[in-house]
Amino acid sequence: MGAISPLGADRHQTFAAALAGNCAIRAAAPEVAKWLPHVVVAPAAANPEQLLDSKYAALDRATQLALVAAHEAMTEAGISGKPEDAHRFGVYAGVGFGGAQTVDSLYERFYTLLHDTSQPGRNPTVMHPLSVPRMMANAPAALVSMRYGLNGPSNTYSVACASSAVALGEAFRAIRDGYLDAAVVLGTEAMLTPGALMAWNALRVMARPNVTDPARSCRPFSKDRNGFVLGEGAAAIVLESEARARARSRQALSELCGYGCSSDADHLTAPSSAEQVRAMRQALADADMQPAQIQYLNAHGTATDAGDVVETQSIRTVFGDAADGLAVSSTKSMHGHLIGASGILEFAISVMALEQGALPPTATLEVPDPRCDLDFVPLTARRNVGVEAVMSNSFAFGGSNVSLVARRYRA
Repeated sequence: MGAISPLGADRHQTFAAALAGNCAIRAAAPEVAKWLPHVVVAPAAANPEQLLDSKYAALDRATQLALVAAHEAMTEAGISGKPEDAHRFGVYAGVGFGGAQTVDSLYERFYTLLHDTSQPGRNPTVMHPLSVPRMMANAPAALVSMRYGLNGPSNTYSVACASSAVALGEAFRAIRDGYLDAAVVLGTEAMLTPGALMAWNALRVMARPNVTDPARSCRPFSKDRNGFVLGEGAAAIVLESEARARARSRQALSELCGYGCSSDADHLTAPSSAEQVRAMRQALADADMQPAQIQYLNAHGTATDAGDVVETQSIRTVFGDAADGLAVSSTKSMHGHLIGASGILEFAISVMALEQGALPPTATLEVPDPRCDLDFVPLTARRNVGVEAVMSNSFAFGGSNVSLVARRYRA
């Protein structure tokens, strides 16, 4: 696995910061703050351009983030160049908005030159010839495919907040059903730009800064929650069939064993408990597991009023009597909402919780909402916990619901 997130420049830094309860939320950049003074964001902990060869400098930031995360994951998997079975090795990506930075810069350049009388004769319609390849949604998948010479399917899913969770699930199915032997799955997002943030601000779902500590502005399941904070970053996971991993003598971090997905088919933004329940039950059935076998659940937990209550109800419906013994947390309280990258980052955090026997907290949960009555691991991480199986939820605007289940790998 690999990650570059608001919490760290790699997956280990990210998880260590999550266990420490560090919140990576801060004031927006000056070019945003002058228009939206009350917006807070969660930027990546490192500049991806500084972690890549200079030949990648001209790419959109979302693609750069994806390359950094994919490099860590592929290195950890022991894959440095083109594999011999490259036609059986795919790339599956989840992206919400793709090249937001490129799009913003195009409009900025156009309107600056259009109204700048100090530069007569400069044509505002003349753009960089590679603008479209930079901004297209499949650019991250394409660049990862080219970097490692992977000739298998290169598929990109854009399903809002569920994008990379869908990518994981579909890659899992492709390998299980025999179409592939391996895939690098990634999710990436970099939309902390003036245009994107103004659009999200218009939706009235973004958190207002916490007056005592802006870093603690995202407060899932809290009585005083008021919305989510946009973050940026990427995560990547190498999925491999058991037979291929054995042939390479590679020890798996865990087994991805369950995938469930459903659609509300009702409302663009309002969640549906019934379909969240369906996705979670599908994932459990796919894994041939009972609810009581899950010890930790990484909630979608966006800190919106309706979303947190509905997800709580959905978890209680699925887990029944086992719900009171289930540890649940929303790590968005620390790294914000990475939209297209959130599903895979939170699944990776869940796998690291299983790997290390440590549960990250809902770091800002000081005053619980009585309607959200589960064990949300408030404020402080739990260590030395026996974890055999985990679930991760991703519920998207547009009504897409995804649940993923992983368990400890036993040969």
